Amino acid sequence: MKFDIHCSKAYYMEKTYYRNASSISNSCKALAILAGHTTQVAEMAFDYGKNLGLAFQLIDDVLDFSGTSSTSLGKGSLSDIRHGIITAPILFALEEFPQLGAVVEKGFDNPANMEIRTRDLARKHANLAAKAIKSLPESEDESIRRSRMALRDLTNIVLTRTK
Repeated sequence: MKFDIHCSKAYYMEKTYYRNASSISNSCKALAILAGHTTQVAEMAFDYGKNLGLAFQLIDDVLDFSGTSSTSLGKGSLSDIRHGIITAPILFALEEFPQLGAVVEKGFDNPANMEIRTRDLARKHANLAAKAIKSLPESEDESIRRSRMALRDLTNIVLTRTK
């Protein structure tokens, strides 16, 4: 997505879903179907994957925006904005300060506020992913219980990752 100050968060989230989260959500759904679960369980697995994928990408955008990605992700800080790619931190900045359109074209010096809002949105999606796992039917099988715990833990790992 090239620079366009009229880009909306809804469009960004849709683009992010199709570019990143769709592979995770559809993989989770496929695994549930292949394991013989009901359509309802497959949809819960899909919701988990969708929200986990969105949270992962939002944190990736924060890492790029805050400059953390330069060493840990193998790309320079503010790489996305330099390439004209609008991400969540930039959308939050434009929402709060529409006059920043010209600044967005040049880059940001202080990303702290946009990082906080983007992390909050990532946390929302990670919580939705955890809720989807919690909604699955109960099981007495210990391996299933451990697997669910690992999937819930993964939502926290996504939020706290630094690379």
